[in-house]
Amino acid sequence: MLDLRPLPTRILQSLLGALLPSCCALCGGHAQAAVCADCERAYVLQTPRCPCCANPTGALDSMRHCGACLAHAPGFDATWVACDYAAPLDGLVLQLKFGAQLALAPWMARVLQTVIAQDASALPDVLCPVPLGPTRLIERGYNQALEVARPLARALGLPVAPQLLERLRDTAPQSGAAPGERRKNVRGAFGVDSTFDVRGRHIGVVDDVMSSGHTLEEIAAVLKQAGAARVTNIVFARTPPHA
Repeated sequence: MLDLRPLPTRILQSLLGALLPSCCALCGGHAQAAVCADCERAYVLQTPRCPCCANPTGALDSMRHCGACLAHAPGFDATWVACDYAAPLDGLVLQLKFGAQLALAPWMARVLQTVIAQDASALPDVLCPVPLGPTRLIERGYNQALEVARPLARALGLPVAPQLLERLRDTAPQSGAAPGERRKNVRGAFGVDSTFDVRGRHIGVVDDVMSSGHTLEEIAAVLKQAGAARVTNIVFARTPPHA
């Protein structure tokens, strides 16, 4: 995978890697990042996806929307993802989210940067992470979406606005909600901070994983109601439709 980092950054990372060698989170071998180059090539596989919802299409033409998005257009306009939420990469998402393995976040951001660089679509004007509820943020001590958004914003040369989106109420984890209850679970859960003017702007919403898409669709609806012109999801992993 092409390394798009600036040369000084690559030199610094090489020096740090020599002085502070690390182990790959997947195979345990020597690595310059959280995941070694061999594992990255083996498991971070590009596949044709719907440009709107990022579900695999199984077709060579990834510019066409899938049938589901044509039948019912989501509130968001596009989705960039790095990989499917499947073994062994799903374990990395869980390590970041619940195991405080924060070193995984910059690696995920770099992989996402590579995916974005391969797309001719316009970059967002600003990135914002999906916010955690206050209770969950206190319990976890960090927001994994923000941990990915910060290095990604630096790599893309974009501002990041951690407070742009507000979590208006705590919700039950979507993973534990029945498929028919997930939309209801997040309805009215998000708002846009009144100090941010999103009118006419392209907003990039960053998260670690996208499953049913209801959370991101609710966020997109809130942003569009506030005047956003375009909403693009930027997520590391996408749960396959059958999961």
